[in-house]
Amino acid sequence: MSTFILPNSSPECQRSLATQISAEHTFHTSPYRLRKIEVQVVDYFGKGRIGFLKLQTDVSNDDGEKLPGCVFMRGGSVGMLVILQPDDIPPGTETEKQVILTIQPRIAAGSLSFSEIPAGMLDDSGTFSGGAAKEIQEETGLQVQESELIDMTALALSDSPTQEGEENLQQGVYPSPGGCDEYIPLFLYEKRIPRSQMREFQGKLTGLREEGERITLKLVRLERLWGEGARDGKTLAAWALYSGLKGEGKI
Repeated sequence: MSTFILPNSSPECQRSLATQISAEHTFHTSPYRLRKIEVQVVDYFGKGRIGFLKLQTDVSNDDGEKLPGCVFMRGGSVGMLVILQPDDIPPGTETEKQVILTIQPRIAAGSLSFSEIPAGMLDDSGTFSGGAAKEIQEETGLQVQESELIDMTALALSDSPTQEGEENLQQGVYPSPGGCDEYIPLFLYEKRIPRSQMREFQGKLTGLREEGERITLKLVRLERLWGEGARDGKTLAAWALYSGLKGEGKI
């Protein structure tokens, strides 16, 4: 284990701590400070690239009161809500829309057949939308252009822009903010295709075998997505964002 004093680390955290200067802030009279970061575990991916970090931080005030500081860092990911509809259905309707789910092993959840929307971690290059397009292709076989994707998270947050002095959080869903920094922008991709092509997705085997992916595709009715993906936070978040944005006429 290594201990570091890093007063300028974690820009998001430092930005949030800086908001305590406001007299209206709950912690203004006894503000918290990031005093120490202890790196406990580092997991590396291929070619020496840092993958996961396990940290213990000391965030405390001058009264000796501490905030929970155990942090698992894995960075940004992307999730994609892929909706297909038969092209013989009248455009502009919700009739017979189907969502692609991936069924794959998730050892952390203790499952060999976990249901979720297509998703993946980002590497150090490219954009979030580019990463989303890449993941859709790898996990479903669909060729998608970045321009065809809608960032539902950014669209939902557009009505509440960050003001000067406020926290500078990422434009994504935080699945477990109590202990993990992961954030997931959720993208929408809709496509009308022939019924025969839609049937090809049911039970299709995909994934990068050289990276240990064993994925089976499943089509579910859009109106049943909340039940089919009830165990997966990003799936439920994508369904909620789609439903909300659709209800307000934003997509």
